[in-house]
Amino acid sequence: MVIVERMIQKVRPGKWAELEMLETRYKEAESRLGFPPKKRYQCMVGGHDLNTLIVERQWESMAAMEATHEKAFADPEHQALNMEISSVVKSAQIEIYAPLP
Repeated sequence: MVIVERMIQKVRPGKWAELEMLETRYKEAESRLGFPPKKRYQCMVGGHDLNTLIVERQWESMAAMEATHEKAFADPEHQALNMEISSVVKSAQIEIYAPLP
């Protein structure tokens, strides 16, 4: 069953340029680890402020998502990126959705 992973991140004010530099490195690491492509959105109007980043990915299954995240958790490069991002992103929330027909 296809699922959608949605991450809502609160970016620290003034840190968008740093976020983009880290994003380049994340793309390389995630591609190597087998992550599917992601779509990124910055909130303009709604329930979140302008420092909100939404990241979405579509996975072929929950098992595929879990296996890929397990590889990332064990990968030294990905671990280092996760440590660096804490100075740029102050919070993150992950949601999983099942698309409806």
